[in-house]
Amino acid sequence: MSTIGIFPASGGLGTSTYTHLLKAVPASNVVLISRYPDKTPQIYKDQGVRLRQASFESSPADLEAAFRDISILFLISYPSHVHEYRSGLHIPALDAAHRAGVKHVFYSSLAFALPDKSTTLAEVMGAHLDTEAHLRKLADQDPSFSWTAIREGLYHESFPIYTAFLDPKDAATTEIRIPHDGSGPGISWAKRDELGEASANLIAQCYQDPAGFSWKNKLVVLTGPREWSLADTVKLLSTVAGRELTIRPVTVDEYTAQPQVAAKFGCNSLSRTWATAWDAIRVGETSYVSSSLEQLLGRRPEEFDVTIKNLYGSPAEK
Repeated sequence: MSTIGIFPASGGLGTSTYTHLLKAVPASNVVLISRYPDKTPQIYKDQGVRLRQASFESSPADLEAAFRDISILFLISYPSHVHEYRSGLHIPALDAAHRAGVKHVFYSSLAFALPDKSTTLAEVMGAHLDTEAHLRKLADQDPSFSWTAIREGLYHESFPIYTAFLDPKDAATTEIRIPHDGSGPGISWAKRDELGEASANLIAQCYQDPAGFSWKNKLVVLTGPREWSLADTVKLLSTVAGRELTIRPVTVDEYTAQPQVAAKFGCNSLSRTWATAWDAIRVGETSYVSSSLEQLLGRRPEEFDVTIKNLYGSPAEK
């Protein structure tokens, strides 16, 4: 049987994916590749997964060694929104995987430019489009190589990124100052663990029947079951915060000047490039709703409001 590699096998999506994957495939056929393999939870070590050390910053030779003898690789994108820097890490990793003999790459793309556009207004999506294009190039050059790009929905749990790093528990905050007025089009939020489960199911399908795998050389769009405008998102957050929260549209300069934004990004230039996400949301890049997540899960995905209420409870429970 094929050997499946997860790289990097850390972080929320990676851990969720291999947790679900190990319910469907033998642990001895799974290789978890991470910067610190010793930090892999003991429960998975006990199941017999194989561990290897590498990171996106590893040399091309070390990456190639880490990917050797792997047939199916799930490459999870590097955690940065900076276009050129991120592409500069993804492309060499893909080339190393191809040289190592990987036959199919699953790639964790992002749910901007939906459903299948090749252009975006969002800096955060730029490297994903570059990576998808490079996968196509490798497959065109080598018919024995194939790919599946999974445009993973914007996480339920990531709402603070799109609401000026709102903490619903911080009673001092009542205004959300972002360069957007909250009106639609909006975001088809998806729960991170369900994205991991669906990604694992895709990988398991390829593992169990590579010849019949129907998502070869295709994009898969995974989204939640409905679109939420940012205004509706903030209205929901008001219910768990126990106070009225409102969106105050501001300029990009005003957004980047906020202390919590400056603290998160560390410099004005990064804050400004992140702000392009609202340009993309405004033109509908994140509003598309796909049924693929429901089909892969075999059930209706969890609604955004359910996740948020489970995370924060109600004011009466605080």
